[in-house]
Amino acid sequence: MIRFRLKELIAEKEFQEGRRVTMEEVSRETGIHRTTLSRVSNQKGYISSTDVIDKLCAYFNVTTNEVAEYIPDPATETQQD
Repeated sequence: MIRFRLKELIAEKEFQEGRRVTMEEVSRETGIHRTTLSRVSNQKGYISSTDVIDKLCAYFNVTTNEVAEYIPDPATETQQD
């Protein structure tokens, strides 16, 4: 499963800049709809386009590894054993 680190990235940006960063601001600056950001942030295994990932990387000035991470699905691992 792929897990997006959007909440962590927002928290890091808030700390670095010493101010609150809202989903509305991220949406406005990236052109990503707020609903999409909410889904990326809250839904486990949300499937996103590379365009969304690219925009998040550019906004937060990070690599794809910092936007998303792979977490093995325990059910899948059990089936493979």
